[in-house]
Amino acid sequence: MKPDELILVSVDDHIAEPASMFDAHVPAKYAEFAPRVVDEPGGVQQWYYGALRGRNLGLNAVAGKPPEMFNVDASRYDEMRPGCYDVHERVRDMSAGGQLAGLNFPNWTGFSGQVLNQGPDRDVNLVMIKAYNDWHVDEWCGAYPDRFIPCGILPLFDVEEAAREIHRLADKGCHAVTFSENPEALKMPSIHSGYWAPLFRAACDTGTVLCLHLGSSSRSPMYSSDAPASVNMTGSSIASIFSFAELVWAEFWADFPDLRMALTEGDIGWIPYFLWRAEHVGRRHSGWTRPTFPAGMSGPADVFRKHILTCFISDTVGPRLLDWFDVGNVCWESDFPHSDSSWPNAPEDIIANLGHLTDDVINKITYENALRHFQFDPFATRQRERCTAGALRAEATDVDVVTHVGRAADERDLATWKRITNRAAPSFPAAPAAPAAPRA
Repeated sequence: MKPDELILVSVDDHIAEPASMFDAHVPAKYAEFAPRVVDEPGGVQQWYYGALRGRNLGLNAVAGKPPEMFNVDASRYDEMRPGCYDVHERVRDMSAGGQLAGLNFPNWTGFSGQVLNQGPDRDVNLVMIKAYNDWHVDEWCGAYPDRFIPCGILPLFDVEEAAREIHRLADKGCHAVTFSENPEALKMPSIHSGYWAPLFRAACDTGTVLCLHLGSSSRSPMYSSDAPASVNMTGSSIASIFSFAELVWAEFWADFPDLRMALTEGDIGWIPYFLWRAEHVGRRHSGWTRPTFPAGMSGPADVFRKHILTCFISDTVGPRLLDWFDVGNVCWESDFPHSDSSWPNAPEDIIANLGHLTDDVINKITYENALRHFQFDPFATRQRERCTAGALRAEATDVDVVTHVGRAADERDLATWKRITNRAAPSFPAAPAAPAAPRA
């Protein structure tokens, strides 16, 4: 297969949410409590929810920049390409990169919506989470329904409300939601506690995938306090390894036979080893660990192949070891506009990674699996021949894929990295005090 013949649907992209996103979706009664963008000292722009500081823009919005202009420090909207935050420009960028569609995760809220879950008033939190979802599904994805797979966030502070939100989102055509890679790290019950059963049942009933995005526990692996910055970036998939190990030994699968969870942005090259290791543990230690598996399953490999979806951006190892996987559960991701993204050269990069495989297998990984798992059908409104990388690029020849704004990386970025990875004491400016919440 040639690069221009590919059809590309990413299961992991991101939005640098526009400052106006809540304007049309928060009831007037709660408008003063809506999250807002604040101009901080030093010229950067940052989201705040009350006194809570959101996740920064930084490496989350560097598409089109050379690596020497990748900034960790929070950026500004005028220092990124408009496709990071403007849906119309995003579609043009997708076309220029040969990408048909993508599932977009949140950014400033944290990848599992942590910030909106951590506000001091649960009623207000729920209003803002629903407002986020309405903006995302109705405005962002609704503007181009053939180009976006919707993905909602949940009120994880209340599992019954979370289950109801899954049903509400499914009624709007959204069958993907973010769920933490480790909710216990967010001071919530663990996945083994039984607490999440209503949410798991709702996901089964609606055919919704729970996406465990890398970093959605807000906890970094334990490295030396003075380890070089490259250590953290090299070990970025470690949190997904932790989640993988917990999922393949989890004992709730028998109660939720249709439940699917996705390990998002963790790559796949490491999976065959840890799958072998899990099977080895089963052979050597099950006499005392006493694991249980659903009927018809003999071990963690069966659980993995039925229930766990995986994806990769650019991985030269995993595609050579696909015998360890159910290929129907392996997907591709672009990660636009993050720093690991292969945009705008994804078609060429994919062939470099997958070119040794048959066209049937390539098609499964690059788009067919995503359409099936997330109940997405772009061909209902867009002719298939207009969906290939070559056809899309031909529609966007005027798009400049180089981002011409921003600044060169410097010591400020390294200092910011040390701060956000707890290697230096935080020194954020004080946010304006949050007003008291209204009572129902």
